[in-house]
Amino acid sequence: MNTAVPQAVELIAPPHWRTVDFFSDLHLQAAEPATLACFERYLAGSQADALFILGDLFEVWVGDDACDEAGSFEAALAERLAAAAQQRPVYFMHGNRDFLVGTSFFERTGVIGLADPAVLIFGTQRLLLSHGDLLCLGDVDYQRFRRLARSSAWQQAFLAQPLAERRAQAQAMRAQSEAHKQAGEAYADVDGPAALAWLQAAGAHTLVHGHTHRPAEHVLAPGYRRVVLSDWDATARPPRADVLRLTARGLERIRIGPM
Repeated sequence: MNTAVPQAVELIAPPHWRTVDFFSDLHLQAAEPATLACFERYLAGSQADALFILGDLFEVWVGDDACDEAGSFEAALAERLAAAAQQRPVYFMHGNRDFLVGTSFFERTGVIGLADPAVLIFGTQRLLLSHGDLLCLGDVDYQRFRRLARSSAWQQAFLAQPLAERRAQAQAMRAQSEAHKQAGEAYADVDGPAALAWLQAAGAHTLVHGHTHRPAEHVLAPGYRRVVLSDWDATARPPRADVLRLTARGLERIRIGPM
């Protein structure tokens, strides 16, 4: 189990930023048009000065070359993100489903890649940002796979396969994940002591993360907290589609209303 504390990169918000939105775990896919429509509506109406996508925007990402396939879901979504990135900075942090998003995607869309973890300095506020999966230390099998899948050798071998084969493998992995959910297997939660160690090393008092699909706020120690982002599912009852909004007053959850 890796308990090392990674060094966080720092991003200083420009003085003109007044509102920043964070969201994660939309798991966008062609088979879920309602959630995609909710996201598009949010992008069209957002007045935020910057958007931070903290991982798993996509249900799966099998390589940037999927955007080159005419009429593909990936190509259409890349166009929407490019339009959003022309309006304000859009930052993207890799999640456990879309860790293969690469340089070509960022060049195509104008979206800015963000290392995990990262510190956002917003006026007097200092927030530590992460997707959150690296802090789920209790999920030993996943941590083992994560180390493998983030290696350049594994990624080169996977991306060398034809696009159709990669799509088929991704479909099989999604089916396996869905079977685990149907069997009642819960997501592993973030390790509290590890999260606290990350915050202290980064000189921050608030950790914002996704991955666990358990939106809540947790006190880790006096003066230290972690705030968990919501996943998005427009077909759930009630629908789930929240952003976490940062202003000079602090953090506030904002519900994206139904159609």
